Amino acid sequence: MKLEARTDLITGYMPKVVLTIGGSDSGGGAGIQADIKTFSVLGLHGTSAITAITAQNTMGVQHIYPLPPEQVRAQLTSITEDFSIAWAKTGMLHSAQIVDVVADHLSANEIPLVLDPVIEAEAGGRLLRPEAVSALIDHLIPIAGVVTPNIFEAEALTGIAVCDMESAAHAARKIISLGAQAVIIKGGHLDCTDLLMMKDRSILLPSERIPGENHGIGCTFSAALTSFLAGGCSLEEAARRAKEFAKSALRGSLRLGRGVGPVNQSAAQRAEASRYRVLCDLERAMDRLE
Repeated sequence: MKLEARTDLITGYMPKVVLTIGGSDSGGGAGIQADIKTFSVLGLHGTSAITAITAQNTMGVQHIYPLPPEQVRAQLTSITEDFSIAWAKTGMLHSAQIVDVVADHLSANEIPLVLDPVIEAEAGGRLLRPEAVSALIDHLIPIAGVVTPNIFEAEALTGIAVCDMESAAHAARKIISLGAQAVIIKGGHLDCTDLLMMKDRSILLPSERIPGENHGIGCTFSAALTSFLAGGCSLEEAARRAKEFAKSALRGSLRLGRGVGPVNQSAAQRAEASRYRVLCDLERAMDRLE
């Protein structure tokens, strides 16, 4: 039996609970680690079901150790027996068997889903087996509230090469025809304009390009989108706010490791804290002068 949600006794704040289902990034830049950091910064409680353990760093994915499907199912069962999940997101699912387990559990529990169809790591390395793509199309896209592919993932799902907004719209319509409620085709590999397509309309979300390579921006965007949807935002508002959050994380990217450095989900929070400290210092200085 699920316990009633309780507020924090000190602040009175009761966070929504969200779920991420994906792989563990040992380098801490993407996957489950990026999702949990995003949830925390945005004020939600993040739960997780790990599908695979990776030996991974800023230079790429060296090894993948998938968990047996029954272990993924056990994690999901444990989580939903105790928590009321506002929204879930998926990342690296690796195998067709894990895709099937995830689809069955989310459907049975009627949990709304952000499907991030992770196929390859930004730092290098395939994360979804070729045969699992068909399972994802058949079983997860039809239950997704929104699908968030980059242009390469959109091509893998539809067979349509995405090279501009016209081809992006063609691919998005194909994904919606497969059952998804909405699609956001991320334009980071084009001109940084995202295409949000719903069944009745589409919206362009432009942005400036931020120089440099990064690791974890896709996970961060989809986790932020999940967070804002869980908080009650409309899809359009959630998409806009998630894009701004991802931009802030990208601007604050960390120069760590010898390869593609991770984005920094707490960059805006740290900048705000720094401004607050400066204001406090000024206030103390004024008090002394007086």
